[in-house]
Amino acid sequence: MSAGSGIALDGVRAGYGETVVLEGVSLRLPARGTLAVLGRNGVGKTTLLATIMGHTTLHGGGIRLGATELGTLAPHRRARLGIGWVPQEREVFRSLTVEENLAVAERPGRWTLARVYDLFPSLAARRRHYGNELSGGEQQMLSIGRALMTHPDLVILDEATEGLAPLIVAEIWRVIGDIRASGIATLIVDRDYRKVLARCDRAIVLQKGQAVLQGAADEVVASPQLAGYLGV
Repeated sequence: MSAGSGIALDGVRAGYGETVVLEGVSLRLPARGTLAVLGRNGVGKTTLLATIMGHTTLHGGGIRLGATELGTLAPHRRARLGIGWVPQEREVFRSLTVEENLAVAERPGRWTLARVYDLFPSLAARRRHYGNELSGGEQQMLSIGRALMTHPDLVILDEATEGLAPLIVAEIWRVIGDIRASGIATLIVDRDYRKVLARCDRAIVLQKGQAVLQGAADEVVASPQLAGYLGV
């Protein structure tokens, strides 16, 4: 993704096999922008992220990364185009060390081992430990660091703070802020809607696989409909 491009979805219908989960979702995320994806459990948030990464079946509509139509491109090709993926399950390699987990994703560019260790000092201290020896918070940091090692222009974070201790949650939000400040576009799913809206430019709210509310983050948080859509 070039400095002047972003990601766009137009009328996307997608799901798993023949099962359609997303029904006509459209959105825009400009380069260097931040977008929150909100909604109750089971409304299609993770499916939306997985569809951008190419892990679902696209039944209709289009997805563009800059001027490139993603279509049915494989996930690894989307990663090479500049999309970094931080999945909800973290998916670190448990039999590899921290440093090996990072090195396996390394591509030439501005994100080096030293820069990731500067961002996550606790990972530097654990660099020789294996993935299965890390705490949940350390695994999350490693998953984010590994995504950055691909030198993305867009990072997708699926529930990056879920199940973590408050101090680790604060650390993750700090890092997300640093990622945003570095000029990387971010697309974020998180249950703490107030925190994520405070850190995003725009937001989209899903219900039953459809976009029912979207706009500037301050407009969405002020919407009288938001509480009903989120069940709060």
